[in-house]
Amino acid sequence: MAKPVPLGARGEAQETVALEHTLTAHHPELLPVYSTPDMIRLMETAAFHALHPYCEGDEITVGTSIGIEHRAASGIGARIKAEAVLESFDGRFYTLRVTARDEAQEIGRGTVGRAVVSRAASLKR
Repeated sequence: MAKPVPLGARGEAQETVALEHTLTAHHPELLPVYSTPDMIRLMETAAFHALHPYCEGDEITVGTSIGIEHRAASGIGARIKAEAVLESFDGRFYTLRVTARDEAQEIGRGTVGRAVVSRAASLKR
């Protein structure tokens, strides 16, 4: 990235849990609670939002690693907010601390890694 990204740069993303975000959407015998893959997707989106303002030209960030704990269930209708905070970077690799909360409590936490890539170079591959 041509623009330096300050430690502590933040991003967030929100959604309301719908049936499509639940375990039931994957299998009818599972509970209608927010799925871990959907929580991780929201966390990744928050991390993207934290770094995207610092991208230039055709740069974009892509996910490279995840280390997440899903600690509490949220049902249909719950409002989920994910937040990402830049914790460290090494060259083009960034590590962000992420959390997800519903109206009552923290439901997940961990880290995600992202890297800066060129859209054009990535599409050529």
